[in-house]
Amino acid sequence: MEIVQYTATGRRKTSTARVYLRPGNGQVVINRRPFEQYFHTDALRRTAREPLALTEMVEKFDVLVNVAGGGEVGQAGAVRHGIARALVQFDAALRPKLKDAGFLTRDSRVKERKKYGQKGARARFQYSKR
Repeated sequence: MEIVQYTATGRRKTSTARVYLRPGNGQVVINRRPFEQYFHTDALRRTAREPLALTEMVEKFDVLVNVAGGGEVGQAGAVRHGIARALVQFDAALRPKLKDAGFLTRDSRVKERKKYGQKGARARFQYSKR
């Protein structure tokens, strides 16, 4: 018996999430830890689950995620992106709904590098006239 599963990769900032959607009852496991244990705040949990809630698939799939890199917020965004991509693999008719919500767009905003001769990415050293 072959397990039916949909795989996708989600990214945000420096985080990468490999998402596996399997038919099930709504259980979410991230890096082999229960969902509630991995994301500590309600906002992060909500962010990660948004595509499932929008498409009303929360109780239809078990979600397995391997996520690495970045911080909690970046990882939650990466999980959201990955789940949305996996749902499109499951049913292409969900694509317009997910696209309108902006879940299929890779958020390309990353930290800008520090430049030489400057204090930071944009900040300069203080200029003294006298």
